[in-house]
Amino acid sequence: MSAGPRVTRVSGPIVAAEGMFEAQMYEVVRVGELGLVGEVVQLVGERATIQVYEDTAMLAPGAPVQLTGAPLSVELGPGLVGTIYDGIQRPLAAIASRSGAWIHRGERTDAIDPSRRWGFEPGIAPGAAVRGGEALGEVQETPLVRHRVMVPPELAGVLVSIAPKGDYTVRDTVAVVRCDGVDREVRMGHPWPARVARPIRRRLQVGQPLVTGQRIIDTFFPLAKGGTAAIPGGFGTGKTITQHQLAKWSDADLIVFIGCGERGNEMTEVLREFPELEDPRTGRPLMERTILVANTSNMPVAAREVSIYTGITMAEYYRDMGLDVAVFADSTSRWAEALRELAARLEEMPAEEGFPATLPARLAQFYERGGAVTTLGGARSSVSIVGAVSPPGGDFSEPVTQHTRRFIRCFWALDSELANARHYPSIHWLRSYSEYSEDVAPWWAAKAADWEELRAEAMAILQREERLQQIVRLVGPDALPESQRWILFVAELLKDGFLAQSAFDETDSYCAPERQVALLRLLLSVHRRGKDAIQAGIPTSRLRTLPCVVGAMRARSTFGNAELAALSELQASIDREFDSIGKEAP
Repeated sequence: MSAGPRVTRVSGPIVAAEGMFEAQMYEVVRVGELGLVGEVVQLVGERATIQVYEDTAMLAPGAPVQLTGAPLSVELGPGLVGTIYDGIQRPLAAIASRSGAWIHRGERTDAIDPSRRWGFEPGIAPGAAVRGGEALGEVQETPLVRHRVMVPPELAGVLVSIAPKGDYTVRDTVAVVRCDGVDREVRMGHPWPARVARPIRRRLQVGQPLVTGQRIIDTFFPLAKGGTAAIPGGFGTGKTITQHQLAKWSDADLIVFIGCGERGNEMTEVLREFPELEDPRTGRPLMERTILVANTSNMPVAAREVSIYTGITMAEYYRDMGLDVAVFADSTSRWAEALRELAARLEEMPAEEGFPATLPARLAQFYERGGAVTTLGGARSSVSIVGAVSPPGGDFSEPVTQHTRRFIRCFWALDSELANARHYPSIHWLRSYSEYSEDVAPWWAAKAADWEELRAEAMAILQREERLQQIVRLVGPDALPESQRWILFVAELLKDGFLAQSAFDETDSYCAPERQVALLRLLLSVHRRGKDAIQAGIPTSRLRTLPCVVGAMRARSTFGNAELAALSELQASIDREFDSIGKEAP
């Protein structure tokens, strides 16, 4: 008889074990003498298949398996914000201080420092009826995040006692709740199963945009708070930089950035850059409202699969406090590749291009955890999800991109030709779409009544330019009438003066909504006045050289967000110069 559960076979991150009589599905286990973290993913009688989240080199049949009796969980509580974790929520800084640059196999480190004390301020008196999601008190987690200590979702009853104002650790009891005659202790922190969505009271209709400061996104293809979006693009099209820009500038209360299977140098850039960035709204370090999950391509492939769930669970926790959270996953293609490798080792029947047949369901489970909601505590909050997709060769017909489109409502298609022409962000204006435009239109109308008209007019010009380019490729631009040459010029004006935006230009890296509308209104006024001048007989070549036209093209990098008055002066100069040139008409 076996002395206990034992390994019988090892195939990369997949381990078979026998003697697992007491094991449950998705239970966390410790494998081998080093105690490698694993998860039960298949049970047949006493035999189990275990997915191990660490390197299984030198693991051999006969190695012991220890059951923990708990599912794979994320530790939740004050101390998450500003921390950099790996895919299974081990804090990398704490590991580095103990073992250097390499994560040793079997490394066990508390996700939240159990010795750190937090200043707790009670917000409710004993005797009150409480239920899951209600705040018992608050902790100032960072200067930017006020952490609400909540009743765990599964509890409801009468508050028997609550700790007085003072300093406590995440493992200290701060309240006692009597549920069905049983006193239950509530600590400052608690675990939550990573694969289980946290409960809410109800879902809400989205209506407020997630302002990113990127013109082509906010004005042309907006994402609502609580919405879902995908950024597909081939190698070198700027997916990572685009996500970095969104993480830096979006007006979410909290950012969760998940580096899932990306190259180590890209994650290194994130880890070095984010701690030095300044929050544009408060002037404080951006890390004071950011959580990073770093799982690079050289880390175990199984941990890549679970990193997505680790990140989204932490996002839901802060959503339950009433915060608007933005989750950026880079990239879901690497996550899907991990699913494919694990499915192959589990000997599952492959579907398209070798991906598991469960790929659509797994993508749906991830994106459906976003949304605008009313929390159990009654607050309105949201989780917005932006997932990067890396289709091989930029082929948008491959399975991950196609299945992702089924579950998102905002599609920012990156184009390799635009990237090669150094037009960034390389989001193609005719291949992208947003189904949130109507939802956020009232918010934009409150800032600029003509937003929808300006947006529709600009898109019409870009669509017409695309058709004219087909003619130009056949007969050349000289064969076109003056009015069509003007359309081609104005389209270039919109591309260079509005759609293009440099992440390294201090003036233009972030564009406030008011400046976005002012710039678009400025460029379209050039279009309208030029159209009238051409009808009066003025040639396009003459209009292109007007100082006001050149100034309008350069306005995006000349005038900052606080210089709207200067844009108004430029608008007046456009009117003067076109009035003057109109007198030259024959």
